[in-house]
Amino acid sequence: MSLARFKLDGDVALVTGSSRGIGLAMARGLAEAGAEVVINARDAGAVERAVADLRGDGLKAHAAPFDVTDRAAIEAAVAKIEAEAGPISILCNNAGIQRRAPIVDFPADEWRELMSINLDAVFFVSQVVARGMIARGRGKVINTCSVGSQLARATIAPYSASKGAVAMLTRSMCAEWAKHGIQANGIAPGYFATELNTALVNDPAFDEFVRKRTPAGRWGNLDELVGITILLASPASSFINGQVFFVDGGLTAVI
Repeated sequence: MSLARFKLDGDVALVTGSSRGIGLAMARGLAEAGAEVVINARDAGAVERAVADLRGDGLKAHAAPFDVTDRAAIEAAVAKIEAEAGPISILCNNAGIQRRAPIVDFPADEWRELMSINLDAVFFVSQVVARGMIARGRGKVINTCSVGSQLARATIAPYSASKGAVAMLTRSMCAEWAKHGIQANGIAPGYFATELNTALVNDPAFDEFVRKRTPAGRWGNLDELVGITILLASPASSFINGQVFFVDGGLTAVI
């Protein structure tokens, strides 16, 4: 098979929650494969810095700071992106947050905030973007799931519930949109050393837990998510649909 099938020249990719961490790594990988990437987060300054960094490396990047939980903002942003950069052919739903507390003590407002960002935003951003994809007869949707889509751990019940829901939403997208030439798949990272996980990485007890629980014996590196992202965004995955790929060093494969 020609490696040209992994090329993304001519594609426009919107990556939500991409000013840093996993989202930025995904966006950079897509841009290196030839796509024009659209960086999104609520913090306009962080978005502009990420765009400047990518452009400094000769990559094509655009800024789209908007709140993925605001339906009107989504509609306006997608219209602006498609008018200025072109039709969105790749959507990566990556925006997400984590909150930790026992179930019986979890605050109602934090439950609603987490579900709004982790689940509602995936539904509404996809709904708006997919209308154009359906009209054009092609598109790629990549949803960031988690090992928490399949495994539970104390104090993160709402997060796991949201990510389990995203996995099922991904399959539902396949059920409805495959006939329109759209592939919807999920990427489920294990434990990765990101800025958001700095406290966990630096916690000796948790670091030991991750290393012992993961067959690879270590945390993941962000560039190890790039290959699967490019695959699922490219023509090479034209018959892969409704799947969730665990990139976790083997964590979910063993007991």
